[in-house]
Amino acid sequence: MATENGFNGDTNLHKASTSKSQETSKGDEKTNTVPFHKLFVFADSTDILLMIVGTVGAVGNGLCMPLMTILFGDLVNAFGQNQSNNQVVHVVSKVSLKFVYLAVGAGVAAFLQVSCWMVTGERQAARIRGLYLKTILRQDIAFFDVETNTGEVVGRMSGDTVLIQDAMGEKVGKVLQLLSTFFGGFTIAFVKGWLLTLVMLSSIPLLVLSGATMAVIISKMATRGQTAYAKAATVVEQTIGSIRTVASFTGEKQAISNYNKFLVTAYKSGVHEGTAAGLGLGVVLLIIFCSYSLAVWFGGKMILEKGYTGGVVVNVIIAVLTGSMSLGQASPCMSAFAAGQAAAFKMFKTINRKPEIDPYDMSGKVLEDIHGDVELRDVYFSYPARPEEQIFSGFSLSIPCGTTAALVGESGSGKSTVISLIERFYDPQAGEVLIDGINLKDFQLRWIRGKIGLVSQEPVLFTSSIKDNIAYGKEDATIEEIQAAAELANAAKFIDKLPQGLDTMVGEHGTQLSGGQKQRVAIARAILKDPRILLLDEATSALDAESERVVQEALDRIMGNRTTVIVAHRLSTVRNADTIAVIHRGKMVEKGSHSELLRDPEGAYSQLIRLQEVNKESEQVADLSEVTPESFRQSSLRRSMKRSISRGSSIGNSSRHSFSVSFGLPTGMNVNDSATVDTEDPSKQPLKQPLEVPIRRLAYLNKPEIPVLLLGTIAAVANGVILPIYGLLLSHVIETFFKPPDELKKDTRFWALIFMALGLASLLASPARTYFFSIAGCKLIQKIRLMCFSKVVHMEVGWFDEPDNSSGSIGARLSVDAASIRGLVGDALAQMVSNLASAIAGLVIAFVASWQLALIMLGLVPLIGFTGYFQANFMKGFSADAKMMYEDASQVANDAVGSIRTVASFCAEEKMMQLYSKKCEGPLQTGIKQGLISGSGFGLSFFFMFAVYATNFYAGAQLVKHGHVTFSDVFQVFFGLTMATIGITQSSSFAPDSSKAKSAAASIFAIIDRESKIDPSDESGTTLENVKGDIELHHVSFKYPLRPDIQIFRDLSLSIHAGKTVALVGESGSGKSTVISLLQRFYDPDSGHITLDGVEIQNLQLKWLRQQIGLVSQEPVLFNETIRANIAYGKGGNATEAEILAASELANALKFISSLQQGYDTVVGERGVQLSGGQKQRVAIARAIVKSPKILLLDEATSALDAESERVVQDALDRVMVNRTTVVVAHRLSTIKNADVIAVVKNGVIVEKGKHDTLINIKDGIYASLVALHMSASAS
Repeated sequence: MATENGFNGDTNLHKASTSKSQETSKGDEKTNTVPFHKLFVFADSTDILLMIVGTVGAVGNGLCMPLMTILFGDLVNAFGQNQSNNQVVHVVSKVSLKFVYLAVGAGVAAFLQVSCWMVTGERQAARIRGLYLKTILRQDIAFFDVETNTGEVVGRMSGDTVLIQDAMGEKVGKVLQLLSTFFGGFTIAFVKGWLLTLVMLSSIPLLVLSGATMAVIISKMATRGQTAYAKAATVVEQTIGSIRTVASFTGEKQAISNYNKFLVTAYKSGVHEGTAAGLGLGVVLLIIFCSYSLAVWFGGKMILEKGYTGGVVVNVIIAVLTGSMSLGQASPCMSAFAAGQAAAFKMFKTINRKPEIDPYDMSGKVLEDIHGDVELRDVYFSYPARPEEQIFSGFSLSIPCGTTAALVGESGSGKSTVISLIERFYDPQAGEVLIDGINLKDFQLRWIRGKIGLVSQEPVLFTSSIKDNIAYGKEDATIEEIQAAAELANAAKFIDKLPQGLDTMVGEHGTQLSGGQKQRVAIARAILKDPRILLLDEATSALDAESERVVQEALDRIMGNRTTVIVAHRLSTVRNADTIAVIHRGKMVEKGSHSELLRDPEGAYSQLIRLQEVNKESEQVADLSEVTPESFRQSSLRRSMKRSISRGSSIGNSSRHSFSVSFGLPTGMNVNDSATVDTEDPSKQPLKQPLEVPIRRLAYLNKPEIPVLLLGTIAAVANGVILPIYGLLLSHVIETFFKPPDELKKDTRFWALIFMALGLASLLASPARTYFFSIAGCKLIQKIRLMCFSKVVHMEVGWFDEPDNSSGSIGARLSVDAASIRGLVGDALAQMVSNLASAIAGLVIAFVASWQLALIMLGLVPLIGFTGYFQANFMKGFSADAKMMYEDASQVANDAVGSIRTVASFCAEEKMMQLYSKKCEGPLQTGIKQGLISGSGFGLSFFFMFAVYATNFYAGAQLVKHGHVTFSDVFQVFFGLTMATIGITQSSSFAPDSSKAKSAAASIFAIIDRESKIDPSDESGTTLENVKGDIELHHVSFKYPLRPDIQIFRDLSLSIHAGKTVALVGESGSGKSTVISLLQRFYDPDSGHITLDGVEIQNLQLKWLRQQIGLVSQEPVLFNETIRANIAYGKGGNATEAEILAASELANALKFISSLQQGYDTVVGERGVQLSGGQKQRVAIARAIVKSPKILLLDEATSALDAESERVVQDALDRVMVNRTTVVVAHRLSTIKNADVIAVVKNGVIVEKGKHDTLINIKDGIYASLVALHMSASAS
């Protein structure tokens, strides 16, 4: 998922990646988008009406600008042709009045356009959200194992629907408006002066050609940059995803230089891309100015030869300008449409997916009632997420109605799978599950699930009241029934004590209640269902002794006369079952009652009992009595911990059943992440609430680029003054059109040349600006990414256990945040400088021309500013707030999807949907209200724009009448201030979101400023001349930083003599692998210390220490490189060919490598997928040997292999272990018989120590029991 989340990013078209690069991403998505019209497939009749009215409004609003050009032409004629000033005022007053009418029309049309489209977008998006959730809840459990997870679903519901809404809301209206402006503008231009229009259009092929060429060049550059960044992201993913291997082999420097290699490529292509974009803009501006130059010259010719008036020429020029500009403005909308279509593809695909096991399917048998006979007959099953791992092969089990059957066995043996099959969360691949002799598939799913009650180890409560939670058991349950169920479940007493009683809110995942209370609410919910079959999956395992007694009592009361299936680790809870079935690796090895099974002292059940009774008192200490079971939810955490705690823990169960440790620690591994909330690492705090990072700090990073920035600023100023100068020229040209013929001919030629000069100035200024600012911006990104990655790689391993620091989220932070920061210093700065220059130049021109009129206009500019601001924000889209508004509703979705098994088991899909719809009502109303407000604002902004034009020309006419100004001055003020306003408003729409950049900077600096607690880059510390390899653990206590309430070691002491082999054995989660992590200083102990040759390892130089240790782990991590590079990695990539050959020979790998076509140059694929398990393991051993370590750590090095590979790898290991201090962790006891010392770890201490022959003879000893259990299991 990490990569996919890396980041939900593909659709979230980031502004920073410049609109050009979006074109490439659009190309990639072509295959995976829905046709545009399909977005509206969920519209109802109201929506269709809204869309029709919105379209009429949009077309009307679009036609207002072309109509305005006609009025503008009339104004020019009024000023230019009327000699007497009184006449000017009279004619201009008439035209100004028409401007007011246009203002009213535009206001109304704009209101209809925006409000109708926004409201329908909001309504349809809400409908899509609801449908999506409904479909998601309908899917079978396999879908959640394989295709999606809670994060993705909620991400799609909150993120993707916003993108879809963006593509079907106000932006559609905007495009319709722009299209009608385009057609309207050109129609008027052709009607008024077709010849001049055609001459102006002659530049269009050139524009298209230059635009297309630039797009191709830029997209090539962007692709090159994106490829480099993608490769850099792979380095991040590989490094952080296998941080233990990187740390163990001191590969940090290698990772950083690899990363930098790709950053340099990305930097170069970024600069090229920027320059190309600037050059493209410069060429386009040059062509546009040349076409003006042509229009001015040709317009003069038309006045002389064809009797055009100055007003007509100006009308045509402005109408063509308006028409062609409108198309350019449509591009942001187009990228929004593309993003929406891509987002809709996955959502609509899910909406149309029909599950194999469908709770909404009403066909199937419905009987009067069932007796409750349950039978699994010859069942073959593997989880869809792990099809290669067979859980059951021909498993059979029969449970007569009304009896209680208990399933016991090690973690991962398949006990909980039986329950999942009876609930029909999955169907077996072969064989059948029968109830009353009828195949489960033949029943109507909702009905049969209604007859089955489930109470699981981690009871899932929803974020609502206790009453609502119990009511999930039965639709329309009365308050009396709810109270009776609570009474039966032993819950009434504690509920009555709560101030709000049954109306007490349980908090997210039930955090407001203790474990025992939650479990009793869950039992009450199951009782209310009055099921014929009761499934208890570890129902009391997470409880302390007192809660367990109370809950057990409640369970005993309700089990009478029902068929009950119990899964339990604590064997004390199953003694009274009618039958006990012992399951081992998917096979039933024993079956009978408690007393029958105890008769065979060597039987598997007796061994389990014996194992559990040893060391009973130490069990109490580790008991998780007070865990607020908010725990148990974040599978991401569970995944990240899977590595750090118990690589060997068998995860045969569905990933949802977190792996509880076999016996001993009652739920030693139910990862409690309440810890992540309460004991927040202070150094991580800044990431939660980004602190303000002074811009000074970012600017300081850009310090070496100051000369470049200065040159860029000069170019940006030049770029900025071009528009106001253009306005000034235009007003002179208008005056020229009314001069006598001789002057007209001469002046139009002069102004035509000046326009061309302006075009050349743009051609120089534009690429210069983007070139210099690209250098500064891209350098900054490169520096920040490199600094940040270098810091991350040197963090202590414990830091990566936190879900926030997974490879996906760090990768996303490096890419997204760095890009946002560039916006703050690079591109935005250039834009701001240009805009400032525009504004100042415009004001200067206006005041020089006529200070009186400029002051009048300045009074009105805030209104135009408001217009610009509103429209700029409108382009950004108002839909951004939708994300925030739907948070409550998302919480319901989050609850429902996160607890999909509970929802399915209690057939609560409908109920969840009602709850969700209710939570959506508020935001939907807000959205509709927002649409109406935005529509009004948008309408007003158009009204003001035309009204200000009217005022300007009316006031100008009055000033002309009194001889204060000439008519050229009026236009100079108008154009000067208009260009200044355009400059200001464009800056507000194009300047990237500075708050986003600031929080990105905070997030990046939070990483850069955090000090690593165990820092491999720290060169201080001692190094020893020669290492013997004596290791001592003195009274070590340790807890994982993320689970401070679970004590892994309490006062553990162990001596490992130089050159000897010590084997650590014990159950899953007992802490064997933790010893290996501590020896490499992935973590430091909480108390006690570890020494190497008498020196505390904390005083040794870390890098040197890790170079003395060779690690081979259960799942060897190979990098996506050649076999040669992977082996050489053991020596920092600097191993000679001879060393590589010698190492492969020793590791039994030479033979298979030589047999490969490319030999040592074979690329092993991501995580080594191209090699078999045994081959990977031998390459990993060779990598460890190249290091020629003094100490060898073998963590379950052969457990994942089949018998043949194990033999070969074990051979290799036996050769390598000679004369080295070796620590072996193993589950398969056969692999460690020959160790010099075997240490048995249980509940954080070493309980037995000695050679195999000694330990095997200790009566009732733990090692002896483990061996016996192992033998009986392998015999079965």
